[in-house]
Amino acid sequence: MATDQYTLQDPTTQYPGPQFPAEQQQAPGLASEMDLKPDHGEATYRGTGRLQDRVAVVTGADSGIGRAVAIAYAREGADVVLSYLPSEEQDADEVARLVEEAGRKAVKVPGDLSEESTCRELVDRTVEAFGRVDVLVSNAGKQTAVEEIADLTSEQFDQTLKTNVYALFWLAKAALPHMRPGAAIIGTSSIQAYQPSPNLLDYATTKSAINTFCKALAQQVAPKGVRVNIVAPGPVWTPLQVTGGQPQDNLPEFGGQTPLGRAGQPAELAPAFVFLASQESSYVAGETIGVTGGSPLP
Repeated sequence: MATDQYTLQDPTTQYPGPQFPAEQQQAPGLASEMDLKPDHGEATYRGTGRLQDRVAVVTGADSGIGRAVAIAYAREGADVVLSYLPSEEQDADEVARLVEEAGRKAVKVPGDLSEESTCRELVDRTVEAFGRVDVLVSNAGKQTAVEEIADLTSEQFDQTLKTNVYALFWLAKAALPHMRPGAAIIGTSSIQAYQPSPNLLDYATTKSAINTFCKALAQQVAPKGVRVNIVAPGPVWTPLQVTGGQPQDNLPEFGGQTPLGRAGQPAELAPAFVFLASQESSYVAGETIGVTGGSPLP
């Protein structure tokens, strides 16, 4: 297990690899109820002030990658607005506590981002609390494996598109008027955009759309001093996987196909989001950073 992100370690053995427990939860799931709990950086992430006094909105902030990003941002000096589903309150409370332990403000805004009004409310609540948005991380996602297109309902397809793509559009549109030069928008794509699994037809489609949307928006808003970029994870151990994101039969070997031989942990994604939000990435716009365990992206 990692000690922190600065200690030299063998990445192939830094975290557990297969076999993962074949556990199952009802969607959307809770990290606190997973048998093998992910590392979100609770005891490992050390900040260095790279986001001092920024205001960050993070969706899907209760668990998984979003939780890791929220923890890292707070420890880098940012106040964090946490977006999550109402059923995830238990996990969100823990994240808010960790943000406040880092000496930063946490604002919790539960709601379903597949509804445009919720996206607008999230930005409105942020502006009410802080007067601006410096970083928008659109990370919340829906992923449900379906083996055959005949069994993929229009309702699921629509909900996946709205959660993963429409929410990004609605949030960016609402946030941009409140962003000053130096602000950043970060979308969360996936290796599925490049190497789609046949049972993730709708999910993979949204991840390609996120790439394209962010690259187009990046060119549109770059003259305003706002940068838009993307992080594309590979397999990462989160509640998304144990709530139908992967078939139960796939879970024990999850991530084993990567060159590093294991799934990633949310804490390993956070530094990419920190970099893209920080001034260190001032000349990076419209780019996709892959965090895939060695599986190459085009």
